[in-house]
Amino acid sequence: MPAFYDVPIFKQVKVHKDFHASVCKALYSLPETWIGSTLDVRADSENVKFYHRGALVKVHPRQRPGGRSTDVNDYPAHKTAYAMRDITALIATCERYGPHVGIYAARLLDDPRPWSRMRAAYALIGLVKRYSPGPVDTACQTALSLDVVSVPKIASMLERATEASTPALPAAAGGAPTRFSRDPSEFGSTTTVLTSVPTADPAAKG
Repeated sequence: MPAFYDVPIFKQVKVHKDFHASVCKALYSLPETWIGSTLDVRADSENVKFYHRGALVKVHPRQRPGGRSTDVNDYPAHKTAYAMRDITALIATCERYGPHVGIYAARLLDDPRPWSRMRAAYALIGLVKRYSPGPVDTACQTALSLDVVSVPKIASMLERATEASTPALPAAAGGAPTRFSRDPSEFGSTTTVLTSVPTADPAAKG
């Protein structure tokens, strides 16, 4: 008997307009042909396989939750121009919610294949609708100052109402005094006065 049996997961998923389907909280790309379709999935610890009416149409290596597996060949060349037009409109929409929301959206979509990041930008807009533009713009400003580009991080800040506060940086290692620590004043320079002692003249002896 094997020590470990890899129990597969079976489910159905829909392929979205960004060419990806979500399986166990990770994203996997599929060719344009399957956009809008519902496919059968078999996922084990190694691979994620997509089927249509029993026929295998795509295989990806299994990703951890939050991960993404994108095959560049799934994006048709003729789609690029139309996708870029949609990207520009999406950024313009975010800019209307606040300057930092617009900048954050541009950072999210700063990718060789920006249409694969559109889902994150729509999630950012969803946060605006849930929390209103002001708090989201503040959260984006804080995240940008820390160079953190992650919509889940923005959502976490808003849920905890910490969008206006900057996290404290951890103290440097060794900052706390130890038993052998010395006060800095001990290393200060001091002036030592030397007293000259005259030596006896040998010729004066006798």
